[in-house]
Amino acid sequence: MALHRLFVALRPPAATRIFLAGLMGGVPGARWQDDAQLHCTLRFIGAVDRHLAEDVAAALGRVRGEPLALGLGPAGTFDRKGRVDTLWVGVQPREAVAALHGRVDAALRLAGIAADDRAFVPHITIARFPRSESPGPEVASAVTVPAGHHFEVSHFELFESQLGSEGASYETVARYSLA
Repeated sequence: MALHRLFVALRPPAATRIFLAGLMGGVPGARWQDDAQLHCTLRFIGAVDRHLAEDVAAALGRVRGEPLALGLGPAGTFDRKGRVDTLWVGVQPREAVAALHGRVDAALRLAGIAADDRAFVPHITIARFPRSESPGPEVASAVTVPAGHHFEVSHFELFESQLGSEGASYETVARYSLA
């Protein structure tokens, strides 16, 4: 049985993705994300069969909200077992994105997906680091996010992720309007 590796995300508009690309560079060992990989994950779902994927898609269609006026915040890092593996740029206001995350999570629970018990940090990953190149958390200071870049999102998307030797590639499965 084929499994579908799914997640729900906000895709920033092209101008914001170009702005983010301009922040990338100057960090040794960083594997910079390409344009197709830039998104703000609202909820990782994981591998599901076709029937559950269809239930997920239907449940997400019942999520309601308003378009979001967002901005980019300071850079940060995530680590795994004390090793920095991700460099990201924050998405603000946190409360607005977290509220949408909560509505998405509630819809997914109704479709049979377990609740997300991890802390939600609205962000867009801009680089990943291989184990051999792990920097310290101070690497976040290498990326200066100028104040004043704002953007609006009027929909969220259900993506399917395919893992490959060059990293993950993402395909939009469905789009859901926030208007």
